[in-house]
Amino acid sequence: MTQRKEVAVDRIVFFEDEQALNFSPISLFRPVFELLCGHYSVRERISKSFADSSWGGIIRPELREIYQEEHPEASINTDVNFRNGQTLFIDGRWLTQKKDLDSIKEGTAGWIDDELVWLAVEPSDGVEFNCPGQVESLRSLAQTKRRVQATGRLVHYPWDLVSHNGEQLTLDFNDRSKDESLDISQNLGLVGDAKNVYVHQSAELDPFVVLDSRHGPIWIDEKAKIQAFTRIEGPAYIGRETQTFRANIREGTSIGPVCRVGGEIEESIIHGFANKYHDGFLGHSYVCPWVNLGALTTNSDLKNDYSNVSVPLAGKGIKSNSNKVGCFIGDHTKTALCSLFNTGSSIGAMSLILPGGELLPKHIPSFSRIWHGQLEELPDGTSSAISTAEYAMGRRGQTFTPAMKRHILSLFEKTSAERELALSRNR
Repeated sequence: MTQRKEVAVDRIVFFEDEQALNFSPISLFRPVFELLCGHYSVRERISKSFADSSWGGIIRPELREIYQEEHPEASINTDVNFRNGQTLFIDGRWLTQKKDLDSIKEGTAGWIDDELVWLAVEPSDGVEFNCPGQVESLRSLAQTKRRVQATGRLVHYPWDLVSHNGEQLTLDFNDRSKDESLDISQNLGLVGDAKNVYVHQSAELDPFVVLDSRHGPIWIDEKAKIQAFTRIEGPAYIGRETQTFRANIREGTSIGPVCRVGGEIEESIIHGFANKYHDGFLGHSYVCPWVNLGALTTNSDLKNDYSNVSVPLAGKGIKSNSNKVGCFIGDHTKTALCSLFNTGSSIGAMSLILPGGELLPKHIPSFSRIWHGQLEELPDGTSSAISTAEYAMGRRGQTFTPAMKRHILSLFEKTSAERELALSRNR
């Protein structure tokens, strides 16, 4: 039997399949391959192994403009000419590690059960791939390739990212190259093996910080600032320029870049550019960028009877098959003090939560507010939401662009049916 060659990849194309819609509300502003799990998104993780390759994406049309603006180097939703070299298609829901990529050989297609994970395409396979054909065309072409059982795993819902985060944190820690770590021997409490702790040289750690690596590794990235009386249990990732304030960060937590966090956080993902400055509990949850959680905002992640949790994604209850599920909060949503989220809550983008002293509805659609205990549509539509988003991004040195405004206006229309259904249920 002829040994198949490893693929010398000229181009990577990350694609969203039909299940991308299952990740609302956390995917309303990004493709699924940009969702965080471990240290990275799927795109970031795989791109590091193919650093010399160009890349592109096949994504939902409504995301194309804002995503292309963020990544001008990428080819988004364009036809692919196979004659221009080897092309590797990657499903954006694939959680993997470096060694999983070794099974990708020329002339093969990787599957997990009956789901296509990756497809290696050669110049001889045809002239071009027409983007409108998308996933079905890829699956048809994959049937002509040698079938390979892919390793790693595919995620299907937002809670899968959370439940697999601890494992992915460990894999990413082991796969990453490490410069010399900051000396953490002074005034710190280190519990466990120091080899399982990496602190970037530019990070700042106050005295009386505790790093506990007994259950997994800890990575503290560049220019992070860890305030005194913070405790971090591994596996954990503290992203670039993130600040912690007397925080109790439990194992299985990823905090992306430029966040400010305090209180207790357990097995959760804070994507980046989000604030949870004050006390309050966040558990088994995913928080999107530009979310601000007010003082004592708290969620439940376990029902009193320990039964499995159902989550109302886009208003439709989905069984999680897990008894530990928190909340999923979309971009630019703000919560006021003492907001109390029930187990398995879904909170859309651009919403305002003003609690009335009791548990909030499990489903709060995008562009809604809780006002005196009642669910309402934002009274001025998108006007105040856009102004607040522009102001919040400016405070972090980010630019709110006309493309973002157009996306928000379009999203307001696309989520109108979901909003009306939720309002009718609460009348």
